[in-house]
Amino acid sequence: MNYMRTAVLLAALTGLFLAIGYMIGGEGGMVIALVVAGAMNLFAYWNSDKMVLSMSNAQEVDPSRAPGLYDLTRQLAGRAGLPMPRLYVIHEDQPNAFATGRDPEHAAVAVTTGLMDRLSSEELAGVIAHELAHVRNRDTLIMTITATIAGALGMLANMAMFAGHGRSDEEDRSSGGLGMIGGILVMILAPLAASLVQMAISRSREYEADAIGAAICGNPLWLASALERIHAYAQAIPNRAAEANPATSHMYIENPLSGGGMSSLFSTHPSTEDRVARLQEMARTYGAQSFQASASVPPAAKPSRRRGPWG
Repeated sequence: MNYMRTAVLLAALTGLFLAIGYMIGGEGGMVIALVVAGAMNLFAYWNSDKMVLSMSNAQEVDPSRAPGLYDLTRQLAGRAGLPMPRLYVIHEDQPNAFATGRDPEHAAVAVTTGLMDRLSSEELAGVIAHELAHVRNRDTLIMTITATIAGALGMLANMAMFAGHGRSDEEDRSSGGLGMIGGILVMILAPLAASLVQMAISRSREYEADAIGAAICGNPLWLASALERIHAYAQAIPNRAAEANPATSHMYIENPLSGGGMSSLFSTHPSTEDRVARLQEMARTYGAQSFQASASVPPAAKPSRRRGPWG
């Protein structure tokens, strides 16, 4: 059901993009919009992981620099039936993490130093498993395409404003143009509509990754506990990299940006309370015994913080 919903929402976002192009320039404008969208998505497909990791100031680590983190990720990737992803560390005190990459063979998982310092082995396993679920579901590619189209919609909305500016009503009626008022409305409403669709897609994928991640790590309560702790710390500790590049915020397991009130209504992340409640219900439904066979994280899997590049 979630996959069908995601496909419908992506189709709606693409349709909105083409409709704005048509309103600006008729059939020719729609064709141009389609070409622009295709070019941007092609660029994002090949380069999105590099861009996101660079904007986040992430540094790649290997088994010699982060042996515990590497062993834990390798163990969980094996459970998920995935190749070992590249691992990155972000020097931020706020505990958080994200995954990126166009497919499982080109995936990367990035964690902050705060995540490694502040979470237990079990909670860390829950977070890594959640990110691996995104990789297995190819959510990293879906969210990249969504963000690219949403950004392009903002660009088209500005074009609509300029297209309608300075033209008389008679010219607009004869040419089918938007007019200045129409351009202003499109400039305001198009990005808002794109944000709502992007939010719906992201929230849908987070719920799915929570459920699959809980199965991968072996215990839904580990991920539930991790989400509660990350959410609490995120309210008090800023993430400088994410604040400087808010376009990357939807990729994190928890919203890394400060703010609340009305802004929370438009968050790309579901409420932490709802996510935790779903995971707790999952644990109750299946029972603790069903997870015992795989719910084991050996002490050696806990990352050695002294040996990492963060010191």
